[in-house]
Amino acid sequence: MSSLLDTRLRVSEVFFSLQGEASRVGLPSVFIRLTGCPLRCGYCDTEYAFQGGEWRTVGDLLAQTRGFPTRHVTVSGGEPLAQKGCLDLLTALCDAGCDVSLETSGALDIRPVDARVARIVDVKTPGSGEVERNLWRNLELLNPRDEVKFVLTGEADYHWAVAVLRERGIATRCPVLFAPAWSRLEPTQLAEWILRDGLPVRMQVQLHKLLWSEARGK
Repeated sequence: MSSLLDTRLRVSEVFFSLQGEASRVGLPSVFIRLTGCPLRCGYCDTEYAFQGGEWRTVGDLLAQTRGFPTRHVTVSGGEPLAQKGCLDLLTALCDAGCDVSLETSGALDIRPVDARVARIVDVKTPGSGEVERNLWRNLELLNPRDEVKFVLTGEADYHWAVAVLRERGIATRCPVLFAPAWSRLEPTQLAEWILRDGLPVRMQVQLHKLLWSEARGK
């Protein structure tokens, strides 16, 4: 019987950088970006990960991860959960003592994800073009280790997100992040709305883009 270390995944890239988003922002982290995504969000900045990549085993990825000077690892995409092998990768990383986070679109079931993983779950807004893909039952599974992220393209998205935040009581389950879509919504404007309305959210901007713009592997 093969072990989970033999599981193969199609991988777009592996790189070492500063975490640019969520509560781990600024931490040196290893990023494992898996290939493929069933969504097509209008503001997507990783379209290059929709196709291509190379087949790698979990064992190979684990060995590469050990070569970097950090225990923080983020598995991203694309949509990483679109590959069944992602679950084996997450468990293997946790078993190896890594502090693991998963960046997921919120369109696929997060129940099978190892409980040791911090799940960063997007809620797709109308401005994303994929609002119908939200798997709302995912929100009921969240705990304080997880986070929910809204990427906002404008004022309509903001008001929609505030309504969802309040109606579903998300901030009572886990931290909530509001982020302006890059080049679509001015960060200062979003900050003013959040302060005006006294929202229980954390505003975030993409640190890696402020530092390196659109460069890949950063």
